[in-house]
Amino acid sequence: MNSFNSIIKKDWGRIIALLSNYLHDLDLAEDAMQDALESALIHWRKNGIPKNPQAWLLTTAKHKALDKIRRARNFESKKKDYLRLLQLNESNNKEDFFIADERLRLIFTCCHPALAKSTSVALTLRLLGGLTTQEIASAYLVSAQTMAQRIVRGKRKIKKAGISYVLPEKDNFQLRLGRVLTVIYLIFNEGYCAANNTKLIRQSLCVEAIRLGTILLNLCPQESEVKGLLSLLLLHDSRVKARFNSQGDFISLEKQDRSLWNKLQIKQGAELLKSALGQKSIGSYQIQAAISALHCQASSFKKTDWHQIVLLYEELLKITPSSIIKLNQLMAKSHIAPAQDVLKELNELEEQLLKYHPFYVAKAELLVTLKKPDEAYRQIKKALRLCQNSTIKSHLESKLKLFYSGIE
Repeated sequence: MNSFNSIIKKDWGRIIALLSNYLHDLDLAEDAMQDALESALIHWRKNGIPKNPQAWLLTTAKHKALDKIRRARNFESKKKDYLRLLQLNESNNKEDFFIADERLRLIFTCCHPALAKSTSVALTLRLLGGLTTQEIASAYLVSAQTMAQRIVRGKRKIKKAGISYVLPEKDNFQLRLGRVLTVIYLIFNEGYCAANNTKLIRQSLCVEAIRLGTILLNLCPQESEVKGLLSLLLLHDSRVKARFNSQGDFISLEKQDRSLWNKLQIKQGAELLKSALGQKSIGSYQIQAAISALHCQASSFKKTDWHQIVLLYEELLKITPSSIIKLNQLMAKSHIAPAQDVLKELNELEEQLLKYHPFYVAKAELLVTLKKPDEAYRQIKKALRLCQNSTIKSHLESKLKLFYSGIE
């Protein structure tokens, strides 16, 4: 039933979105969809996959929802309303700011500011990505019960707060879109560099984030920051195969085999970035994508345009002031400026980054350049105490053995 699984993966989010829009009840929509899938497994095995499986699933799910409503005590009082909601609305909305896809409404519902970001991530993966509660729990290293409670609380809050399954008004669209982009980026980031896991990369989350970004771009083709985010994800993901060796050990950017980078993704990311920048509405994701593009397009680590990267980080800091972004800028700057000067600037960030292990790794690298291996050793030790990812910890332990052997 590979074709069955591919259909479900492709159309889960759209059908759930349609049902949610009609029913205004996420639990009922999910239950109806699950019932429809059970029916599909029986009927499709016997009669084959229908010509229009998406329509079959939607129609069946609607009937399943109606059956559940009929069994409810208050069906008669709500019968007219539910029957009206269950009718497909084929009419076109004539407003200029209407985007005709229910998935976009559901994305904005899942990412409503009233919900915690962790809840938004879980709901987005569950309702639009079609991931099971267990899959989401495994990805974020919590129990299935904890994740199930998080999802249930999110659904309840949507229902209790009366959050509408509609797009925000035009004046608020950009503000809410930023939340949506953040959630998709968080999903990708957890897959690309897991904070707490034995593996550094969980490709399924990266793939899902790119898929959601692609859906969002199809729904909002004129939004430059959507293009910027998708460009960034593609460019980052293009390097994934070179980030670890066959034993699963982490490989830094400097030592990666660039022939393993995905050239098609780099091309796609660069084209999206060019299109976004051409709209002359520059945002943080476009700048981050531009930085990633410079890394991807450099023939070697040494030939990277560090001057341009430092300037781009300066622009990014104007939009999104952050000590982490400043740290990244300083590490780029270390390739073109005296290590002592960079270290002085880096030390000014320590109070804000006391619990951020890459800060101590960056400091150690500068101290090695300054031929102070004993001080660098102590910084790596601090990083090891803070790091929660076993792959990165193993990489840091290798640094200790390689550079600071015998120093305590």
